[in-house]
Amino acid sequence: MSSKYSVGRYLYGLAAVGFGICALVWHDVSTFQQFKSLGYPPQHEILAYIVAIVEIVGGAAIIWPRTACTGAIALGTLYAIFAAMDVMFIIQQPLVYNGYGNFFEQFSFVAGALLIYAHSCPNPRLAQFGCYSFGICVISFALEQAFYIAPTASLVPAWIPPNQMFWAWATTIALALGAIAILTGFISRLASQLTTAMLLGFGLLVWLPAIVTAPHNFTNWSEGIETLGIAATAWLAAEYLSSQAVSSRA
Repeated sequence: MSSKYSVGRYLYGLAAVGFGICALVWHDVSTFQQFKSLGYPPQHEILAYIVAIVEIVGGAAIIWPRTACTGAIALGTLYAIFAAMDVMFIIQQPLVYNGYGNFFEQFSFVAGALLIYAHSCPNPRLAQFGCYSFGICVISFALEQAFYIAPTASLVPAWIPPNQMFWAWATTIALALGAIAILTGFISRLASQLTTAMLLGFGLLVWLPAIVTAPHNFTNWSEGIETLGIAATAWLAAEYLSSQAVSSRA
């Protein structure tokens, strides 16, 4: 994969910038739910603004090829800290899957940062680790949809035949199969490409209309940008697997 022309890297950077801008626009510390694990310390608002700025600057750095490694380090570290903070919610409610889901959502961004760093500052082993890490996250996405299948179905546009529950289960199974393929290496490139397309479809069919309908709703923006960020990591994994396939034929 050429680190200079990487659609996945551009999307990842844009998603990070989007997260930061949303945090600044809404002026709400709850934008970063991880601060709940700290009991909202006295400096939480300052911390929230610092995090927002790091996301904007880090995202912009990732978009620019010469600073992509630095941006990947900054954002990877930030999202790793967020993932660690989410562990507190898992400890508090180990039987509620939402905590695990939040952890793996943040960890998927760590995987994306690893892939960007490994591609921009060539490190094959780190790239492979990032790809496998994302595959594990995709397993969590499938489990989260399965555990919360009714809310998942409610997000599916009602106009898509045959019905909402069908697509809720179909996408859940597709995520599970995609994760297995990425982790085992069996048609992993195709699986990562299809997973990317499906995630982008979620953004276009679910969250974009929600944003247009209710542009002042923070949840719509945050979920939409989060979906874009995860799709960007899937794209990065697909680019890595494609480069591996080309190398193996050379």
